Amino acid sequence: MSQIEIEYDTSATEPDWDRECPDRLWDPERRLLRSIRKYQALRGKGGIAGLTRRWWVLVHRFWTVVTQAEIHLTTQIGGGLRIPHPNGIVIHPDSVIGPNCTIMAQVTLGSGREHGVPRIGGHVDIGAGAKLLGPITVGDHAQIGANAVVTKDVPAGHVAVGIPARIRPPRSVE
Repeated sequence: MSQIEIEYDTSATEPDWDRECPDRLWDPERRLLRSIRKYQALRGKGGIAGLTRRWWVLVHRFWTVVTQAEIHLTTQIGGGLRIPHPNGIVIHPDSVIGPNCTIMAQVTLGSGREHGVPRIGGHVDIGAGAKLLGPITVGDHAQIGANAVVTKDVPAGHVAVGIPARIRPPRSVE
């Protein structure tokens, strides 16, 4: 019996910044992320940087209305985040998102009955309508199925599906 290794083409540790670069004039999801990045780069600086930071707050508000996504300016987001359909995304300001993740429409990362918020590892794909609630950790290269309600930890490489979410082991590739 041979050991099966699963290769991942996207890193869970090194951000792919190209995934966030706006490639056309009307690119709401990437423009929203850009406003967050620019604000965070100027945070804590005074003078002209303070005025520029206020500009990026206004830009963020504009793109928040356009995309209907609630992502706070201070949320810790690893590089390379993709939000192809940002409508209805709600992310708690204290949530932590690792590099190279993909978050689809109507996803919620928030607190549940227990105090605390989700920590998302690197290269995690979260399907449309999924709800990740409470002080949970989602490991690197995990996948969250569409409309799953996740209230417990998801190990690295595993898949969470259903309501409430059931954790499935990774599929082996032969």
